[in-house]
Amino acid sequence: MSAVTVSDEQATSTKAKVIQPAWVRALHWTNAFAMVLMIMSGWQIYNASPLFGFTFSSSITLGGWLGGALLWHFAAMWLLMVNGLIYLVMGLVTGRFRKKLLPITPEGVISDTKAALTGKLSHADLTKYNQVQKLLYAGVIIVGILIVLSGLAIWKPVQFQYLTALFGGYDAARYVHFFCMAAIVAFMVVHVVLALLVPKSLRAMIIGR
Repeated sequence: MSAVTVSDEQATSTKAKVIQPAWVRALHWTNAFAMVLMIMSGWQIYNASPLFGFTFSSSITLGGWLGGALLWHFAAMWLLMVNGLIYLVMGLVTGRFRKKLLPITPEGVISDTKAALTGKLSHADLTKYNQVQKLLYAGVIIVGILIVLSGLAIWKPVQFQYLTALFGGYDAARYVHFFCMAAIVAFMVVHVVLALLVPKSLRAMIIGR
């Protein structure tokens, strides 16, 4: 077989290699859109009854007032819940979570964190997540479940009284909801920064390859 033929086959194989399947990309961007709507409208809701000694600027909130923010928040909530449920089911059924997120070891996380801080962490193979990525992605899934459950406890504290009680009551559920939101915002900031630093990962999430 000639070198040209081998080269052509390698190029075809590389071109055909799908890193992010279509269903992952569709659910990822839908989740991101819904989460941004929920965060911005959630900040407006927070401003109506702050938990701490600060409020969010109206320039980064959504809804204009409490009633409008609630409408946006509930609309985005259903989109996030349905889309997130599909993502969880697909991730489990296809084995993607097991293949991508496991195993996670303390030693691996420490080693990859040191490599990342010293600029030695490799991003050559986008089909495999490093230990830090595994920990963050697994963590944000858990936080996502918590923020939905705490949101339900706040939304319907009487109908979901056992769920509300599980969080320690209505007020405690609000704090859980807020800190989950803060964790997701922090994750999104880090996620965007890393995507900009490794643009091929962003391209893969857009076109799949």
